[in-house]
Amino acid sequence: MTTTKSRRRGVALIALAGGLVTALAGPSVAQAQDEGTRLYVPKPNHGAIEQIADLRSQGAQGDAALIRAMIETPQAVWFEGGTPKDVEQDVRRTIERAEAQEAVPVLVVYNIPYRDCSQFSAGGASGTEQYLDWVDGFAAGIGDAEVMVMLEPDGLGIIPWYTTINGDLEWCQPAGGDASLAAARFTELNAAVDRIKQQPNASVYLDGTHSGWLGVGDLSDRLIKAGVERADGFFVNVSNYQEQRKLEKYGTWTSLCLYLAEQRDWWNVAWCGSQYFPADPADFDTWVRTDQQYAQQYADAGLAMPTAAEATHFVVDTSRNGLGPWTPPADHPPGDPQDWCNPPDRGLGLRPTTATDNPLIDAYLWVKIPGESDGECTRWAPDGGIDPVRGHPDPPAGEWFPEQALELARLAQPPLL
Repeated sequence: MTTTKSRRRGVALIALAGGLVTALAGPSVAQAQDEGTRLYVPKPNHGAIEQIADLRSQGAQGDAALIRAMIETPQAVWFEGGTPKDVEQDVRRTIERAEAQEAVPVLVVYNIPYRDCSQFSAGGASGTEQYLDWVDGFAAGIGDAEVMVMLEPDGLGIIPWYTTINGDLEWCQPAGGDASLAAARFTELNAAVDRIKQQPNASVYLDGTHSGWLGVGDLSDRLIKAGVERADGFFVNVSNYQEQRKLEKYGTWTSLCLYLAEQRDWWNVAWCGSQYFPADPADFDTWVRTDQQYAQQYADAGLAMPTAAEATHFVVDTSRNGLGPWTPPADHPPGDPQDWCNPPDRGLGLRPTTATDNPLIDAYLWVKIPGESDGECTRWAPDGGIDPVRGHPDPPAGEWFPEQALELARLAQPPLL
């Protein structure tokens, strides 16, 4: 099987904003031409069509045009269950529609056992064997089509009964489980990478959480255990709202950390600089400190910075991060503000493209479908059933949320129309 590293193109050195090295010419691996690869526009959520009709009936033609423009932008297609035969047929139908558009589809695999640790997006296969049978069906549906696959959002961020690189047992502890569930997670992801990569034109990316979640060392450790060396890279910010500049730093540092571990068998990824140290996560002006730390660590290791052909690539979900993350009011009551869950007044981010002008970023994608709810957020009022920020219940995860959809379209950065 062709390895990821041999498939990467370009001679661009990693260019950190702190000026460690200078970027040379060379396109991203997924970049077919200056304007990028044509990406697939799937059928929209029926709720979006209803919202457009409602807005037009109210005379809100401008808002209707915004929602129309949003759903006519390339987005991912999620596959979340069914039998192996079901998912094979569903993937094949999606590919047929994408081929009719002469476009490349972005496909999301979202059926891992203990998915989302029984939170808003609970579900998934009943066990490892069932999951891998399902993955086989998914892969068979791809065949020789060109696709980009996002493998299990949150699959490395939320692992049942997992002990981190720092020795801490994480919060996801489903009843009756033990550390064998964490080991199974890595078995499942490694096997899924290999089975999907058997399809000759499939690019596969693993969960890279985001810049407000795992530290770089912890993420790198999980990516290595999940088989990132045999994948095409990792994705960041799926279903989240983090700032673009922070995500690009985070992804670049993760790539640098992975390369150190690959090239020096004595290297401990726990030593890798991150958004938490020596940078201050709340003050972007301090993130240059982590750039400088990597420069010193590479010098101490006797390594040159990797070229884009040598380094691990990543993609960024820009579907809802145009205005960055939501800051809950300082005087909110005690409890979890759930700042990731349908936050108000957010905007669409950069349009999907493979022409990113960054040699490590294969694409900006809309992986999370903008306008679909994150879940029934109750924030610091868990017993009320009401989102206290919005004053009413939010739709269940995956259902169309007209209020949030219109916010995202109106506040898009750059503007949608």
